[in-house]
Amino acid sequence: MGSKRCISFNDLQDKAREIGFDVCGVAAPEIDPRNQNRLDEFVAGAEYGSMAWMADPERLPRRHDPRVLWEDVQSVIVLGTNYGPAENPLALLDHPDRAMISVYAQNRDYHDLIKKRLKQLARWLVEQSGGTEQVKVFVDTAPVLEKPLAQAGGIGWQGKHTNVVSRTYGSWLFLGEVFTTLQFDDATQKAEIDHCGSCRNCLDACPTDAFPEPYKLDARRCISYLTIEHDGVIPREFRTAMGNRIYGCDDCLSVCPWNKFASRTEELAFMPRAELTAPRLADFLAMDDAAFRAFFAGSPIKRIGRAKFLRNVLIAIGNSGDASTIAQVRTLLEDSSALIRASAVWSMAQLMDLASFNDVRAQQLVMETDETVLAEWHDAA
Repeated sequence: MGSKRCISFNDLQDKAREIGFDVCGVAAPEIDPRNQNRLDEFVAGAEYGSMAWMADPERLPRRHDPRVLWEDVQSVIVLGTNYGPAENPLALLDHPDRAMISVYAQNRDYHDLIKKRLKQLARWLVEQSGGTEQVKVFVDTAPVLEKPLAQAGGIGWQGKHTNVVSRTYGSWLFLGEVFTTLQFDDATQKAEIDHCGSCRNCLDACPTDAFPEPYKLDARRCISYLTIEHDGVIPREFRTAMGNRIYGCDDCLSVCPWNKFASRTEELAFMPRAELTAPRLADFLAMDDAAFRAFFAGSPIKRIGRAKFLRNVLIAIGNSGDASTIAQVRTLLEDSSALIRASAVWSMAQLMDLASFNDVRAQQLVMETDETVLAEWHDAA
């Protein structure tokens, strides 16, 4: 097993950078009571929407205290990887016929690469300790309250938009953690303080008013939640506000003043695929399930499935005002997915004149039996 030797914090940082992480910090395995209270309020208000795992009574204590997740943990190593975009994502708002896809989803699923690197660092730690220490790695895969841990580890602070903000990388950091039985007595970095000040750019930029107050998010109103986690039809009150956002939303991140210090990522896996940089919305309408799976292989977008994806695209098409897509949208009124049919109804209602829409409505009502779709036809009349 080899002889055990002390691992310094400087050695840890050097190894983390060698592996590909941009920042590395060490935090004690504990969560500030203020963040525990924020989590409790989030759960008590059911602001998690359909993400029921957030309120799971078995998982909640683990979010409150990393030691409940693993009682032997002595240190939490927090790693950050820059995924900063080359251009401001909000520029696509001026092109309503183009799809806005969250920066993090424009290439490979980051979980795969980050987890691979976390495991590499974990193996190194075990080797350096002579096999006497234990490690566990997490990247958005366990009930870990990683943002407060990132702040405790000096990586950044949890901004008013509830995401981590770095003085070096702005709002563009992927996080991952290594829980370990090791201790780093020479880790001298301090917890990062809040540098948001009186700024409220992120709060004011939200298209759906998802922030009832600073540092508090109502996920049920968040476009990222609505386009990714929400399973049913998009609530009518949010459809117009979605604009051309079809997967996630970067508005609150993009307007953060600290992004002036951010730099474009150098990681090839995080640079956008050309076909996802500013794709035409209409190009997605003809995708069957096989084409969807092939096009988004290796992408986080694949996880939501064709029906939810085309639901989002159809809302964006309706917001685009592009009447040239009417024929394509109409074909989806007979799709096998009721979710797609229901979304196509709303899209048609936005694109067509009333008389033409009513003609289509009369034809489709004869064949339609799904209650959700019928409700859309009724509400659009």
